[in-house]
Amino acid sequence: MVVGEVIQERELIIVGGGPGGYTAAIRAAQLGIEVTLIEKGELGGICLSKGCIPSKVFAHTADKLGDWKHLEQIGIEAGKPKFNMEQHHNNMKQTVSSLQKGVEALCKANKIEVINGSASFMTGNRIGVESGDTFEMYKYDKVIIATGASSYMPEEIDTRFTHVLRAQDIYGIQEVPEHLVIYGSDYIALEAATSFNAMGSKVTIVIDGGNDFGFDPDIDKELTRVLKKSKIKIIKDAVIETVKEGGGQVTLHLMKQDEKLTVEGSHLLVSLGFRPNTKELGLEALSVETDDNGYLVVNEFSKTTEKNVYAVGDVTIGPSLAVKAIKQGKVAAEHIAGKAPELNLRYIPRVVHTSTPIAYAGLTEEQAKEEGYQVSTGQFAMAGNGYAGLTGKKEGLVKIVKDAETDLLLGVHMIGQGAVELISSGITALEMAAREEDLSYPFYPHPSLNEGWLEALESMTGEAIHIPPNKQQKKKAEPVG
Repeated sequence: MVVGEVIQERELIIVGGGPGGYTAAIRAAQLGIEVTLIEKGELGGICLSKGCIPSKVFAHTADKLGDWKHLEQIGIEAGKPKFNMEQHHNNMKQTVSSLQKGVEALCKANKIEVINGSASFMTGNRIGVESGDTFEMYKYDKVIIATGASSYMPEEIDTRFTHVLRAQDIYGIQEVPEHLVIYGSDYIALEAATSFNAMGSKVTIVIDGGNDFGFDPDIDKELTRVLKKSKIKIIKDAVIETVKEGGGQVTLHLMKQDEKLTVEGSHLLVSLGFRPNTKELGLEALSVETDDNGYLVVNEFSKTTEKNVYAVGDVTIGPSLAVKAIKQGKVAAEHIAGKAPELNLRYIPRVVHTSTPIAYAGLTEEQAKEEGYQVSTGQFAMAGNGYAGLTGKKEGLVKIVKDAETDLLLGVHMIGQGAVELISSGITALEMAAREEDLSYPFYPHPSLNEGWLEALESMTGEAIHIPPNKQQKKKAEPVG
């Protein structure tokens, strides 16, 4: 190995080129900071190459596969579609490659120095970078850790099994599974379930030690109905005891309360969350605080407990979401540049690109009660929305949670077509401390999916136009305590 003779000095070094890392790099460069970005893989990180983008390519394909019956209903005679996995992968590779080239071009345009290699921290504000047969040493004024996280696999599951897949591997699969068993119930599990179901797989979801998917109960109920309608089997409150592979099958031995169950499938996807990519970073050279799972503790500026060291994205405590990483990256860069940015994850949006999309922000009904609010809710089933009906996308509902005493909006929860795009309006309303009048007063275009919001709001007072009187919410606030 060739070792560099000189320690090179850099103003800002960013370790990791995923959404948080490259966003931080570009924002810092915009603010006049000289930036060096170190990435051992491809720019865009796991999100672009194996996670966010590939999963949404699959979801988009699944959505189109599900449209053929509606197309026949409206007079378009195309016949039942056939799915070509090879062509699908070619399209996905082109999409990913195009986006990666876009990130590379942006870094170049912003005069960001990009180094391909593996970084490790050393004492004295130094970072060593190994790239092939070379090793270079850099000294930094400031550094941002943006190394992301990797899929968690429990010890009971042998990672050498060929048909057992991690969350970050599922979209590299080259064939449509005959029977995909999914152990986990997070957004990755749900997206994979509906995507492969649309592509022809039999799908079974095993909810790890719980009875729901973690959404507001009314969203959970509707999601369960939609999944069962699609013939996706759900096994609740079960825990894996052992997993075996043989004869082209993966066999799960489960314990459901006091009952033993056996589930066989052609493939097993394990999606039980993530663990931070920190083991090989040499963090022992720094005085950074971590939690029990190794996630870095940061303040509102994404700054760690070590002087001049920041951290953003999945390597930090909090939800493993690209939207968090992107915002943290901007905040860290701006704080390094001497600005006073603000970061509050209270209203971070959660979206799931299932066949019937899910999106929410703010408090659930139960969370609002736990925080001491006098809670009032309103709901509207999208089956009563004209635009949803004419597009053949009638599944889902809108639920709004508010404080009955002040009319303050507390949470917005949606499942149905358009939910992912519509949630932005909910986030804006929550951030602006909107009240019921602020949402019910404006015009809502007709016909549109947006009208579901207005109907949900008006259902609180029994004034929704497209809900029969006997089905109006009229749900009064329940006393706390």
